[in-house]
Amino acid sequence: MSDNQSGTEPVVRIDGLSKRYGNVAALCELDLDVLQGEFLTLLGPSGCGKTTTLRVIGGFERPDSGRVYLGGADVTDVPPYFRPVNTVFQSYALFPHISAFDNVAFGLRMSRIAKSEVNQRVMEQLEMVGLARAAKRKPHQLSGGEQQRIALARALVLKPRVLLLDEPLGSLDYKLRKHMEMEMKAIQRQAGITFILVTHDQTEAITMSDRIAVMNRGTVDQVGSPLEVYERPRTRFVAGFLGDANFITGRILHRNGKAVTVEAHKLGQITGVPVDQAVLDSAEQVVIAVRPEHVTCHKGRTPAESNALFGRVEDISYVGAMDRKLTVRLSDGSLFEALVRSDAALDLSVGDEVTISWHEERTAVLGDGES
Repeated sequence: MSDNQSGTEPVVRIDGLSKRYGNVAALCELDLDVLQGEFLTLLGPSGCGKTTTLRVIGGFERPDSGRVYLGGADVTDVPPYFRPVNTVFQSYALFPHISAFDNVAFGLRMSRIAKSEVNQRVMEQLEMVGLARAAKRKPHQLSGGEQQRIALARALVLKPRVLLLDEPLGSLDYKLRKHMEMEMKAIQRQAGITFILVTHDQTEAITMSDRIAVMNRGTVDQVGSPLEVYERPRTRFVAGFLGDANFITGRILHRNGKAVTVEAHKLGQITGVPVDQAVLDSAEQVVIAVRPEHVTCHKGRTPAESNALFGRVEDISYVGAMDRKLTVRLSDGSLFEALVRSDAALDLSVGDEVTISWHEERTAVLGDGES
C-alpha cells in the first residue's frame, strides 16, 4: 500500500519490494513513495534494509519480487546507467589524480557533451556548492567537507531526477558534519532535485529531511515529517529509535473523546492520546511512550494536574549547560528518565523522593507490538 496521501504522482514508487541474501530477509514487501523535489531520509539501524533499498532504486541490486518506478516508468529491469538517478557514496570516490573541475566534468565528457557546455555546467555546479575557487585543486588539496561538496557537484551536474546519498557525512568529524547538514539541505533546495538519504543518525535525519521513513526489519514502520515521527511515533520501535523515550505498559480502562485512560501495573492511571485509533480498537494491552523532555519534576509528593508518578532519584547526569537528566526509580521498580532545566535540578539529590508528571497530549499511546 502506498504512503502517498498528497495525490501527486511520486517521482519514485517502490511497490512490494522483497530481497533476500541467503536466509536473511533484507526487504519484506516494502512500499514507499518519494515525492518530487523532497528530501527523504531512510533512517534505521544496521541491517534494517535501508542501504539495500537505495541500491535497488539505483539499479545496483535486483529485487526478488516487487517493482520500482521512476517518473511513472517501471525501471525494475533497467540497468543503473540508463536510470535518471545518480549516487553519492560515503567514500566520495573522487579521482585522486585530476582536479575538482575534471572530477565534476567527467560524466559530462563521457556523455560526449560539447566542451563549451561542459565548462558552463561544471562552473555552475561549482558555484552552487561554493567551490568555484577550488576548481584547479586535486582532492588531496581539499578538506573533507570540500571533497563531499565536489562529489555532490559531480552527481548534480548530470541533472538526475533523483540523487541517492549513501551515508555521505559518515566520515566527517562532528563539527564539520553539523555544518554540512545545513549546506546539503541548502544545495538540495537550490537544485530542486529529489534527494534520498540513507543514515542511522537520528539528528542528521531530523535536521535535513522533509520526511523520514523509519525502517525496521526490511520494511517501513512509519513515514512522516520529522515533527510527526518524533512527536507522534506509531510503534514502540520508532519511539525508541528516534530519540529517547520512557515506556510503560498497561490496559485500557476507558475512553474520553480523543483520550484514553490506561491502568499501569503498580503505577496507577495514566491518560494519553492514541497515535493510531485503528490499532487500539482491537487492543487491550497498550504501550505508553513519554519523551524525557516532556516531563516536569518536583521534589516530594506534589499534586499534579495531569499524569503523575512517584519515585526516588537514582542518578543526576549533566547533559548540557541548560539541562540535567534525572533517572528516577518508580514504585514498580522500573527506571524513568526526565530531562529538566538545571535550575529545577539544583535542589535535588540522589535519594530524594520526587513527583514526575506530564500533560496527556504528550503521552503517545501505542499498540502493544514490539515492532
